[in-house]
Amino acid sequence: MGSVFFVVPITTAAMEHTAERIAEWMQRYNQDDRQGLSSRLGMRLIKIEEGYVEGSMPVDERTKQPFGILHGGASVALAETLGSIGSNVLAPEGYVAVGLEINANHVRSVHQGNILCKAQLVHHGKQTHVWDIRLFDDKGQMNCICRFTAAIIPKPG
Repeated sequence: MGSVFFVVPITTAAMEHTAERIAEWMQRYNQDDRQGLSSRLGMRLIKIEEGYVEGSMPVDERTKQPFGILHGGASVALAETLGSIGSNVLAPEGYVAVGLEINANHVRSVHQGNILCKAQLVHHGKQTHVWDIRLFDDKGQMNCICRFTAAIIPKPG
């Protein structure tokens, strides 16, 4: 079954702001000295475009459950991370995106290799963004599908 993605138009003013943020995120995110959950799980950014983010994560001792398969929580962490990055890239100056809701259906187990995650924006509102996020194994088979909603809020502080 093929993927169905919707294209969400983004204004010209937002595109200039977005290009700067894309460069900033790509440089900052893949540094070896970063901290936090995404670093601990070995997540990597591959591509950021307007309304699209791609990343990967290894299936190893950090991301497996005791039965030797990819932990569903690790899949969800990757999905939310990419959706959050995508929304933060698009957030207006002075605003940030934070997770509001995520759901996931784990449709296939993965025992080894890497997970490729593709996040596509399907709704670009003033206060919320909604992402369709799909995760694939090394063979290109989908193992998880998520819907992620980000809230766009004034930047704290």
